[in-house]
Amino acid sequence: MLRAYRAGIFPMAEARDANRLHWLDPDPRGVLPLDAFHLPRRLKRTVLSGPFTVTADADFGGVILGCAAPAPGREGTWINTEIETLFRALHGMGHAHSVEVWEAGDLVGGLYGVAVGAAFFGESMFSRARDASKVALVHLVARLKLAGARLLDTQFLTGHLAQFGALEIPRDDYKALLAAAVEQPLNWVAAPDPAMLEAAIRALRD
Repeated sequence: MLRAYRAGIFPMAEARDANRLHWLDPDPRGVLPLDAFHLPRRLKRTVLSGPFTVTADADFGGVILGCAAPAPGREGTWINTEIETLFRALHGMGHAHSVEVWEAGDLVGGLYGVAVGAAFFGESMFSRARDASKVALVHLVARLKLAGARLLDTQFLTGHLAQFGALEIPRDDYKALLAAAVEQPLNWVAAPDPAMLEAAIRALRD
């Protein structure tokens, strides 16, 4: 798995009950430039003073199950049992991370991905409350910037991600960025200093 990610290749299944994995290397590739991340003012207010509590690596299993569960407009999923097992193993090794969004003690959103060097590969996100997955993404970007990340790979470009500044680049350009990023260290901290985290969020441009 880690060798594949270093080469820019990632796995997906066709359905929740599929028994085979497919390895993808798309062209063009979706990326979210960390220095060009766009944070709308309304969402910034929600992140800083809304009803949510945000953690990282506190419930990786709950996040991946949330991402695998059917949702309105997403009745199917590419996360099968093998994907789940592999990513839980990567999390146990310290290579996969999650961001959890809580409301009144309930897990209402989150995301997870894989870190290899200073590259972070976003895998999936889910939301059971308005803005919950967006809040998770903002926290991920702020934490990655604090950690010294060089590349946030979104794999594909979606309208949801485009509103935050995500774009597509040719595969060869992506591979060059990836090769440089995976050789750099990432100082991921699950529970960074709250004041530093808030400052990093406030510094994100609107």
